[in-house]
Amino acid sequence: MRNRPIPGSSGIVRTMTLLGDPVLHAPCEPVTEFGPSLARLVEDMFATMYEARGVGLAANQIGVRSRVFVFDCPDDEGVRHLGHVVNPVLVEADGVTVRGSEGCLSLPGLEAGTPRFDHAVVEGVTMTGEPVRIDGTGFFARCLQHECDHLEGRVYTDRLTGLRRARVLRAARRAPWARNG
Repeated sequence: MRNRPIPGSSGIVRTMTLLGDPVLHAPCEPVTEFGPSLARLVEDMFATMYEARGVGLAANQIGVRSRVFVFDCPDDEGVRHLGHVVNPVLVEADGVTVRGSEGCLSLPGLEAGTPRFDHAVVEGVTMTGEPVRIDGTGFFARCLQHECDHLEGRVYTDRLTGLRRARVLRAARRAPWARNG
C-alpha cells in the first residue's frame, strides 16, 4: 500500500508497517499537541484502516509513534462502535478469558487463537482533548486490548506461546510481505 488520497475523503491511505518494523516494537509517545495535524492523522488512520478492511488501527501501524488509535468494530451483539482515542489507557481488562481468532493489519493474512479478556475499558481523550471512556465486550473488547498493545510496542504474537506462536511466526517469515535480510 502506498500513501494516496481516497476519493470522497479528506484522509490519505498511508503505508502499513509490517511485523519486524522497529516502530511496531517500541512504546509510542504521548500526544501533547492537539490541532490540525492530529485531526489529519486521525483522518488518515481511518482511511488506511478502511482501505485495509480492518476494525482497528494504531498510529504506529502507519509509522507514527504517537499514542492514538481508531476503531470501527462490532461487539458480539452486532452493535457497531466507531471512534478514536488519543493517549489511551487500558483501565480495565477482566471477565472471562477467551481464546479467539485474532489477526492484524501488520501481519496480513495471518491469524491465531489469542487469549483476551471479554471485557475492557479504555480511557483517554479525543483529538480535541475531550475526555472519553470506552467500554467494550466480546470482539470489541478484543479490539481495544489489541490496539492498546500496539501502542505499548506489542503485537498479538507476543501473547502467544508454544506451538501457536511458532506456527504464526513461521508463517510470517514465509509470507510474501516478509522482510528479507
